Amino acid sequence: MAKTILEVKNIVKYLTKKKILKDVSFTVKAGEIYGFLWPNGAGKTTTMKSIMGLIEPESGEISVFWEKGLTKSAKEKIGFMPENTYLYKHLTGREFLNFNGKFFWLEGDALKTRVDELLKRVWLDHAGDKYLHTYSKGMLQRVWLAQSIINKPQLLFLDEPMSGLDPIGRKMVKDLLVSLREEGTTIFFNTHILADVESICDRISIIHQGNLIVEGKKISDIKWSLEDFFIEKIEANS
Repeated sequence: MAKTILEVKNIVKYLTKKKILKDVSFTVKAGEIYGFLWPNGAGKTTTMKSIMGLIEPESGEISVFWEKGLTKSAKEKIGFMPENTYLYKHLTGREFLNFNGKFFWLEGDALKTRVDELLKRVWLDHAGDKYLHTYSKGMLQRVWLAQSIINKPQLLFLDEPMSGLDPIGRKMVKDLLVSLREEGTTIFFNTHILADVESICDRISIIHQGNLIVEGKKISDIKWSLEDFFIEKIEANS
């Protein structure tokens, strides 16, 4: 049985005196793709920020790699792609990845090799020396995804990774995520694109109005479409 690599336990969070997260608990196991689903205003961004240590919950515990909180050693083993990305658009794609690689002590030939590899892997090897301000939205998404895996993370957090991608780009990213899982990377991602979840995720949770209404459900155990399952659960808990 795979080990639990991320545990969120009884998280409560208030923002502007409003209870955003209400006793949220779930676990993510090593080697799986875990989908975190939501309708608008459900609390998914607050959950992600809590896990990443960007905000602090009022109560509850978060453990990453069997240690409480996001420790320095844990940070070295994770990757993160936020929903709203800010890129230095005066840099080329290659320069941007070089810049980020140095945060993980990559340098010289090792850094060059890794950047070349990543540009090919996200289908930007033809555009690596072009400035980011010339990139389309989909290209920016892909270079940011490359940044999130530059350190070969054991645990990868993605917030809306398919946002802004056309159907071909979405298929490419889904294939990349599956290949990363096959290489041993555990992936946790937020999305509202149910078709993507249905095709690549192992398990899912659904958060609605701050409550986790489905936790750790295996995709293989859902007997009808994920869309129908999702809608039924939301309507039953509204």
